Amino acid sequence: MEEILRRDIDRFVEENTEAIKRDIARLVAINSVEGEASEDAPFGPGPREALKLGLQIARELGLGAVDCEGRIGYAALGEGEKYLATITHLDVVPVADGWTGDPFVMREKDGWLLGRGVLDDKGPSVLCLYALKYLKEKEIPLRYPIRALLGANEETGMADVTYYLENYPVPVFCFSPDADFPLVNGEKGIFHGTLRSRVALDKIVDIHGGVAANAIPQKAEALVKAAQLRSAGRVTAEPAGEGLWKLTAEGVAGHASMPAGTVNAIGVLVDYLLDNKVCSGDEEKLLELLAALHRHTDGSGLGVQADDGLFQPLTIVGGLIGVEDGVLFQSLDSRYPTNTSGEKIAAGIQEKAGDLAEVRLLRDAAPFYMPLDNPAIQACIGAYNAVTGENAEPFTIGGGTYARDFPNAVSFGPEHFDRPVPDFVGPIHGADEGACLEWLLEALKVYILALIELEKLDF
Repeated sequence: MEEILRRDIDRFVEENTEAIKRDIARLVAINSVEGEASEDAPFGPGPREALKLGLQIARELGLGAVDCEGRIGYAALGEGEKYLATITHLDVVPVADGWTGDPFVMREKDGWLLGRGVLDDKGPSVLCLYALKYLKEKEIPLRYPIRALLGANEETGMADVTYYLENYPVPVFCFSPDADFPLVNGEKGIFHGTLRSRVALDKIVDIHGGVAANAIPQKAEALVKAAQLRSAGRVTAEPAGEGLWKLTAEGVAGHASMPAGTVNAIGVLVDYLLDNKVCSGDEEKLLELLAALHRHTDGSGLGVQADDGLFQPLTIVGGLIGVEDGVLFQSLDSRYPTNTSGEKIAAGIQEKAGDLAEVRLLRDAAPFYMPLDNPAIQACIGAYNAVTGENAEPFTIGGGTYARDFPNAVSFGPEHFDRPVPDFVGPIHGADEGACLEWLLEALKVYILALIELEKLDF
């Protein structure tokens, strides 16, 4: 990177650090979990409020701001239909137990920012706005206008970007700061479904756990009929009336696409019920089916494992369990490579379930992959290596970002899977979600340089 430009970007980031922290904190303060829809708030009041504030921050930075009917919005620099874009989201997943502070009050500890959304994806949203601020203040020549898109429904369906692509021109290239560095040029397919019991519940009076289908739950509870139960391992057993016991299982939360290192509280609870022979007959067989899901996140327990050699092998988890109208349901979230599909996964699980349960396919998004010789990929990875001094190469992931919905897009930081994280910092979708301030500021430098280099390309 040209030394004069390097020093200028460094100076800009240093001068704006406190303002960046302030604006992230403003967004974190909004509980932007999807809520009840209204005419003005298609995804509920929280996402709507966050979107309004994101656009207000854009205006404060001297950028244009456009609200796309409450579903999505964007900060704008320059005008014209042929444009570059970044895309992030301002909605978040629900909060579960385990936080050491208020999730909606951003805290700073030892150089880390803690709060719901600091990393997924409110912090990166602010970085994109400040990247545009730099280009504006320094009067960087633009061959293509740039939009910093701000979504409001990424966590629960991506209806925001579907609406945008149906009603607004598509960017010539887009990157989404909602994954890991150095650069993600491919994402696994995503299968969402439910498993609904055909077995009448007997000993299980109630069972529930999880906060989102795409988050591995930290807590699960059940009310069961039993003569005597004892606490064991991660499960606490408490009497709850004559012949009734309340069971509470504790796990280790995380993102559904990255089950390694997590402990699914639903699986812990299911194993306890089986180990203590609480149920019998078909009800016990149903629990064994659930155990086959939770014990083997590679899908081997259900016979749906897959590996294509291009992506990491298939993963599958169950993030939500509950009872609805007397029927037990279990959510299914699989991230799969190119040699299978959501339909094949659903069919395989149905074969395993037999008459015990019905499997319903709710969403099936195919994998995407962009070749490494794409000039836009080379511009982005080049910017990352120039800022960090690394010689990193792109890779593929199991997570799903907005990038898969655009015809020419990648996901691009700001997380680092290979850098150590303090014990007090939790993962995205987990308690005490944290982001390293130094890494965020480094990411801002990468994004500024990447946009400058992308402006030089012919699209």
